[in-house]
Amino acid sequence: MSGNSENATRFEEGKANSHIVTDTKDQRSIANRLAAAEAQSEPQDTKETALLKEDPTLPAKSHGNEPSRGAKIDAQIQAEEEELIKKMDEKK
Repeated sequence: MSGNSENATRFEEGKANSHIVTDTKDQRSIANRLAAAEAQSEPQDTKETALLKEDPTLPAKSHGNEPSRGAKIDAQIQAEEEELIKKMDEKK
């Protein structure tokens, strides 16, 4: 008899990741399906990725290393593009 009660609790628990989040036959609302789809499509940035977007040389510096030549060039290009954007905004 203890075997049946164990199966009953297992049945009630369910299994992790047993449902397809974007299943069209699921009985969830459209808003919940949209939220699930957006959560799947937009991965969140890690701390280092966010730092990399601000300054390409910053992750290497934060680890105590000399930034690579490519990172230095990326930082230079980013600074030039920001300067161009500022000039374009001033003209408007």
